[in-house]
Amino acid sequence: MNKKLLLVFLLLISLSIHAQNITILNSQNKEPIAGVAVFNIDKTQSEISNLEGEVSLNTFKNEDVVFFKHLSFQEFSATKSRLVKAVVVYLDPSTEGLDEVLISASKFGQVKRDIPQKVVSLSLEEIMFDNPQTSADLLENTGNVYIQKSQLGGGSPMIRGLSTNRLLITVDGVRMNNAIFRDGNVQNVISIDPFSIQHTEVIIGAGSVVYGSDAIGGVMSFYTKKPELSYSKDASFAANSVLRYATANNEKTGHLDFNIGLKKWAFLSSVSYTDFDDLRMGSHGPDDYLRTEYVVTENGVDNIVENKNPKIQNPTGYDQINLMQKIRLAPKDNVTYDLGLYYSTTSEYSRYDRLIRYKDDHLRSAEWNYGPQRWFMSNFQFTKLSSRSAFYDKIQANVAYQNFQESRIDRDYQSTTRNSTEEHVDAISANLDFEKQLSLKTEFFYGLEYVYNKVHSYGREEDIESNIIIPAISRYPNGSDWSSMSAYTNLKYKPSSQFVLQTGLRYNHVIANASFEENNVFLNLPFDTADINTGALTGTAGVSWIPADIIQWKLNFSTAFRAPNIDDIGKVFDSEPGAVVVPNDDLNPEYAYTGDLSVRLNFEDKIIIDAATYYTFLDDALVRRDFELNGASYIEYNGEDSRVQAMQNAAEARIYGFEAGIQISFTEALKLTSQYNVIGGYELEEGEQSPLRHAAPNFGNTHLSWQHNKITIDAFAMYNAEMSYLDLAPSEQSKDYIYASDADGNPYSPSWCTLNLRTQYKFNSELLVTASLENITDQRYRPYSSGISAPGRNLILALKYTL
Repeated sequence: MNKKLLLVFLLLISLSIHAQNITILNSQNKEPIAGVAVFNIDKTQSEISNLEGEVSLNTFKNEDVVFFKHLSFQEFSATKSRLVKAVVVYLDPSTEGLDEVLISASKFGQVKRDIPQKVVSLSLEEIMFDNPQTSADLLENTGNVYIQKSQLGGGSPMIRGLSTNRLLITVDGVRMNNAIFRDGNVQNVISIDPFSIQHTEVIIGAGSVVYGSDAIGGVMSFYTKKPELSYSKDASFAANSVLRYATANNEKTGHLDFNIGLKKWAFLSSVSYTDFDDLRMGSHGPDDYLRTEYVVTENGVDNIVENKNPKIQNPTGYDQINLMQKIRLAPKDNVTYDLGLYYSTTSEYSRYDRLIRYKDDHLRSAEWNYGPQRWFMSNFQFTKLSSRSAFYDKIQANVAYQNFQESRIDRDYQSTTRNSTEEHVDAISANLDFEKQLSLKTEFFYGLEYVYNKVHSYGREEDIESNIIIPAISRYPNGSDWSSMSAYTNLKYKPSSQFVLQTGLRYNHVIANASFEENNVFLNLPFDTADINTGALTGTAGVSWIPADIIQWKLNFSTAFRAPNIDDIGKVFDSEPGAVVVPNDDLNPEYAYTGDLSVRLNFEDKIIIDAATYYTFLDDALVRRDFELNGASYIEYNGEDSRVQAMQNAAEARIYGFEAGIQISFTEALKLTSQYNVIGGYELEEGEQSPLRHAAPNFGNTHLSWQHNKITIDAFAMYNAEMSYLDLAPSEQSKDYIYASDADGNPYSPSWCTLNLRTQYKFNSELLVTASLENITDQRYRPYSSGISAPGRNLILALKYTL
């Protein structure tokens, strides 16, 4: 096997003879390899490479033969005397790429097969090949995440029947969820630039022990590119540029990133700009989705005009810019400091599903827009390795500040009153995480976290004729705050290579304060404040067992909880036509109990089958239900008599499902992969069952790919089962304007299937071209719960140049 290994040494400036450190990289993508076991022949000396792929050879003798072993790479060995003369070792990936080292499960590198939960990942190469328009589309390409869209500038993930504020999004280890993440669909994930991402990991199932409240259904972790130090005495420079064009929405995208590396300092800069026009839907499908007319305002007068091309979803276009600056300092071999600055902003863009609603015989809204969605984050990270500390082998500290800005502007057809709300959230977080190897068989992870959010919210009404602006009710209680304090432990016990036990506990305490004095001028609530002061101990226990080379079993049990946030206790919003959500000061946390079992069969790397089943019980579920305010079931809101609703602990939920995947390697070049997800569930309230709102219809994909030398071809199908009227949740049944009509005139979500072809050609190490033809048969379809139809036939061209 050694003949198949690639070992390339880059001769660098002579380092201190006492340091004797080397860096281990992937021979294909030049990424650091964490978790490589480095040991001598009798295993009296051993080390593990860190997240930067670095390992020290100080404890080895000069005459030792040093072995490098990692489940995802081919084994290699060389004498220490040879290794200390070099700085970089390249390892070849093994034929089976499903045992890579993942970070998200414990915040430190672990081999995938040791993790009892299901974790799916996408590498940089896979992301570049998938060529997603947004990070929401990137998640969809994992095959296990369902994406809902209310507008082109959107993308709300659903995982195993849970979504929005029951799922956690992290960027470089920092939680993106904030105090106003709602129970409805959220589009914050589009603020993450897909061109800046190095790799993505998705924990399928509860991650509350490591990540706390919000991580009931899963954790989506995005890891952006890191600045690279120079491996020579001279400064290094590298750059990537990308141009992309798509026909369905006339997308025009440009991206540039460049890295300057010194011996101890490195700088990475990234900028992306995207411009989208209105999205064109397909030609073959329900006529219900066609956009036959829209509102045009000229000289202050609203008119409904005919859409000359009903397949154009007018208006849906917008533009977006993403910036990132990262700096790395490595003053010592075992210490690094990382600073990251991130900024994303969109233009104002329409919420398309609100613009297609009708009232009486005309369109309901003349305008319904989101203001620019802005996100800023500064993240400072300190990492230190220590072989002497009794408390840790690795310590990682994160301090981050984030600012979120969003707004909503709407005006009814032929109304002179424009309503708008504006929100700003300041979020501060601090994490301290430790890793300690207690023995050759036992690893211990533990940490602390503190999060604080401050919410600023404003409302106003503007008369577009007189330009008079008056204060109005705000979406959230202005000046409210939400904080979380927590501590966790996680133990990994691996008595043999065939068996791993992982278990952990976390205590999370949440405090929230909201004052309604400003909004009570308009609402006259029976209370002026609402407070949350609650905590919970959650736990997880799981095993990974490989009784034979052909089979692996994984079994995991977990508990999770989510405390109400400011959106739950204090939001005021028209949730649907003729309904308004009002605050509720009597809310408790919701709790989840989940068990999942998976099996993996590997027939000599020729056929690999994955299957998993799971069951979640959600107790005291926070749901939106009819409510009374001061004894009244209806109040006037934005000039309309509206049914009063509020978030309540009014239901229980049962969620269950089955997931299956297969990979068949016909030859080394030709492979077939397929993934299918079956999701079921219901809410139980006062003895009555109703369908679960975020339980997506059965969905899946099948890929037939061929890779040879410089070319890769992927022919694939994506498909989605029907969701009948009776299978729709009551809140979805009332949204007939986003669904097709069945034979009885009731809304339903039809099944759909698209055929697609994607190719990539590497001219050389510098030039890469990707071309995709999606939805070849030009199907007109709308994913479940989405308010905008998917793209019709879409040609996507991308050109990447690396310097």
